[in-house]
Amino acid sequence: MFGRKARLERQQRERQADEQAMLACLPRLRRYARALTGEREGADDLVQDTLERAWQKRDSWKRGTDMRPWLFAIMHNLHADQRRKPALNTVELELEQGETIAAPAPATDQGLALDLEAALQALPAEQREVLLLVVLEEMRYEDVAVTLGIPTGTVMSRLSRARERLRHAMDGAGGLGGLGSAGSTLKVVK
Repeated sequence: MFGRKARLERQQRERQADEQAMLACLPRLRRYARALTGEREGADDLVQDTLERAWQKRDSWKRGTDMRPWLFAIMHNLHADQRRKPALNTVELELEQGETIAAPAPATDQGLALDLEAALQALPAEQREVLLLVVLEEMRYEDVAVTLGIPTGTVMSRLSRARERLRHAMDGAGGLGGLGSAGSTLKVVK
């Protein structure tokens, strides 16, 4: 009886620790999902689906390791599955009276952001995913490789190609000509 009670208490502590670890990853999951989907609603759905799947499969996570690559791998797989499914028809809804939207950014910042977003979306999905995980999420190449289930060398080559495509796209758009150079925000994280 005493052994059973201790085991139940340990399992409860482990569940609480798992929950806290997942919640700690939530901001990064949201940011990555938003970058993958390009829209808030789709990103929120992807994060929710990821956390639901992770909670169901939490026994497959190796306790004592970083949970982030495991969660990002789940998100990557769910996103890939969603891309393969046919898109549902959606309808734009008008704002109701009294609803407001955020003020736009200054024109130059907004234009640059739109150019960058368009350039990111134009990247092949495999390159965009690697770029976002390395640059946005600051994951190590090895963790990205585990997350995506690819060799580390493939991570490096996809990242290089993604940076080159972005550099070329942004040079043509009149902004971020030095993307990836010494003064840029793109970082090499090893």
